[in-house]
Amino acid sequence: MTITITAFERSPDGGRGLARDTRVRWALEEVARPYDARLVSFRAMKEPAHLALHPFGQIPTYEEGDLVLFETGAIILHIAEDHAGLLPADPDPRARAIMWMFASVNTVEPPILEYANAKLLEADKPWSAERLPIVADRVRARLTQLSARLGGADWLDGTFSAGDLMMVSVLLRIRASGLLDEYSNLAAYVARGEARPAYQRAFAAQLAVNRR
Repeated sequence: MTITITAFERSPDGGRGLARDTRVRWALEEVARPYDARLVSFRAMKEPAHLALHPFGQIPTYEEGDLVLFETGAIILHIAEDHAGLLPADPDPRARAIMWMFASVNTVEPPILEYANAKLLEADKPWSAERLPIVADRVRARLTQLSARLGGADWLDGTFSAGDLMMVSVLLRIRASGLLDEYSNLAAYVARGEARPAYQRAFAAQLAVNRR
């Protein structure tokens, strides 16, 4: 059954792998599942056809037969549960991998997105210079905790899993700020994720869209 995902017709990041369809592409590459990408414009994302797939008018979406999903965490969990390679077979490590998936988007990503919005959308506000360091310290608080937990390990819980895929994807959003470089083990962790052949293929696919 053909899998179809939606992605930006022209990504705001210019194809640097930060758009959320990259996470889904990466998961599909890890489990060796081919897929089609239907590209949508910002205007099309708010039209009825796309809203029927994603009620909040965002990307990505995932279609496989009669199944339609949105939200990257839900999509990647579905992929991981249906195909070997992204979740451990043993119940306890499997549950912990899913825990890290939730932690990436519920605990680590919110302050990172707040920081990104402060830099991009609030830079012209009179209070921006005062607020930005406060928001940056919220990011550092989470990175400090994550760094302590990761320690010298390659991955969050033994072998690479969907939890690492999601966490690396989230951390990539903060790398350009320089904050990630303050934590050498986290910077190395992200680099290991990027070095995976499946990530390289996903990144190349998204970049190719933006270089057409």
